[in-house]
Amino acid sequence: MKKRYFIMTAAVVASAFLQAFTMNLFLEPVQLLPSGFTGIASLLSKITGLFGFHFSTSVGMVVLNIPVAMFCYQHIGKKFVLFSMLQVVLSSIFLQVIKSEPLFDDVLLNICFGGFLYGLAISIALKGNASTAGMDFIALYVSNRLGKSIWQYVFIFNCGLLCIFGMLFGWEHAGYSILFQFISTKTIDNFYHRFKRVTLQITTQMPKEVVKEFVSTCRHGISVVEGYGGYSGKKMSLLHTVVSTYEVHDIMMHLRKVDPALIVNVMPTETFIGSFYQKPLD
Repeated sequence: MKKRYFIMTAAVVASAFLQAFTMNLFLEPVQLLPSGFTGIASLLSKITGLFGFHFSTSVGMVVLNIPVAMFCYQHIGKKFVLFSMLQVVLSSIFLQVIKSEPLFDDVLLNICFGGFLYGLAISIALKGNASTAGMDFIALYVSNRLGKSIWQYVFIFNCGLLCIFGMLFGWEHAGYSILFQFISTKTIDNFYHRFKRVTLQITTQMPKEVVKEFVSTCRHGISVVEGYGGYSGKKMSLLHTVVSTYEVHDIMMHLRKVDPALIVNVMPTETFIGSFYQKPLD
């Protein structure tokens, strides 16, 4: 448990630092708008600036997340929400602390590097069993309900937000921001695979022992088909199960302790119909 909390804390701190670093180094110099509630806070800051007073982006990041955090505290997981809010608070602090000169004068370079690093910051938080709150809360809540990733819909929401930004402050920066969002969303999709599933085909001569170990370590169903080796003629069993991609490493580690000689074929699963256990985030 101590190791788990250490990993979560380290992921949250690293994610918050990278997010603030990216916003100050790549987004602000070229007037790009970040995604989600952070983007809403930045947009409010820019709109209030038009009327002669300043609404702090750092304060907005915290205030906007409180209502959603209260809802998700009951429906996603208490530790998950607490660590996510810690990420938001740290990000708002780092935004005030981190001051650095822009690396690039070219807008497209800022978009490419900034989009990748921003998506990486969100991915680090998600892999640490936390998030950057805001739209992440909503996306993960819906994804847990549906059992599939909805980051593409988050991208659509962000594009709508950027259209408002474009109408108020010019379409050029809005267009650049949409490209930035696309890169960051693709980065998250490539690094975070919680809702992607794979089929495991396991060939073993010790089916009872392997199945017992599998059932004791995870809550997925598994089927057993008896057969024999075409070359050796020995009795073999083919085990069949569907799991999440993030579980594969741990499952293989447990099963190979029971049967080091087992053979595993991992295949991507495009569509799965039926009940599927999704481990809670908390």
